[in-house]
Amino acid sequence: MARTGAFWDGIEGRTPMPQAARTLGFELLDADPDAGTITVQFEGAQAFTNPFGEVLGGFLAAMLYDTLGPALLATLPAGQFIETLDLQCSFTAPARPGRLVGQGRVVARDADIATLDGSLIDHTGTVVATATATARVVVLDEGQE
Repeated sequence: MARTGAFWDGIEGRTPMPQAARTLGFELLDADPDAGTITVQFEGAQAFTNPFGEVLGGFLAAMLYDTLGPALLATLPAGQFIETLDLQCSFTAPARPGRLVGQGRVVARDADIATLDGSLIDHTGTVVATATATARVVVLDEGQE
């Protein structure tokens, strides 16, 4: 049975992928909605770098945002979406342009509030950034999805 909902509709091409995800080079590698885990890939583009050739932290934070949110989104049925209440990032190593893999998970969910965490890993296996977030599950109005 095909999954539906805002996340799966974008992944399956039934709706356009969000522009921000396309800009970051978002690609789904694996998702386990039952476990609340996801693995995604991004492209740390040269255009995202500072004068030292490192990917700016703001882009790393955006990649983590687009890892943690989808970990929860992938678990939701059609008609539900999320609002991110907070995002806390830590930058642990310089990130060079190239492939960056995001691993995210739903740590806990109590009613409509979920706690999320994840990491961003470069091509050498080095964790370059980590994040935690809190999100609220919301019901969409008809026609909003």
